[in-house]
Amino acid sequence: MSRIDESMEFIPVRIAVLTVSDTRSLAEDRSGQTLMDRIEKAGHSVADRKIIKDERTQIADQLRTWVTDPDIDVVISTGGTGLTGRDVTVEAHRDVYEKEIEAFGTVFTIVSMEKIGTSAVQSRATGGVAGGTYLFALPGSPGACKDAWDAILEKQLDYRHRPCNFVEIMPRLDEHLRRK
Repeated sequence: MSRIDESMEFIPVRIAVLTVSDTRSLAEDRSGQTLMDRIEKAGHSVADRKIIKDERTQIADQLRTWVTDPDIDVVISTGGTGLTGRDVTVEAHRDVYEKEIEAFGTVFTIVSMEKIGTSAVQSRATGGVAGGTYLFALPGSPGACKDAWDAILEKQLDYRHRPCNFVEIMPRLDEHLRRK
């Protein structure tokens, strides 16, 4: 079963937080703040934070900007993962992904089922990799952000997590882009 190997040294990662909303400001962004608080409490650093509108090209452009930034290891977005016509975050993420982490959405659904039952089917949380950077799209509620961080991301972004984690393979995510 999963565990933290305390004999290993913690390796902090640099995380950008993107809130996708047509209406929120930084002062009203409870989901983004929830993520920031958890990221910092876990010992990681918030490398950047932005709020942008539910516009597919704007979201994808911001993701690409962060993917090319050597000071960002992970991007977590919140909002725009639902089923309405304005919910385009998942599509924007998939426009950027080189590889999708299909199991992320599945595991998020399992975690959500424990909290909200069958309403979990309305979320399209997703994860992927591009340019050596992890990208995760979470629903826009603070509760969903807490659940995703506490049950999945906090563990997978901790180098000491066993039997495996995202951090230990981070140096190899872009090996296909390097000259052989």
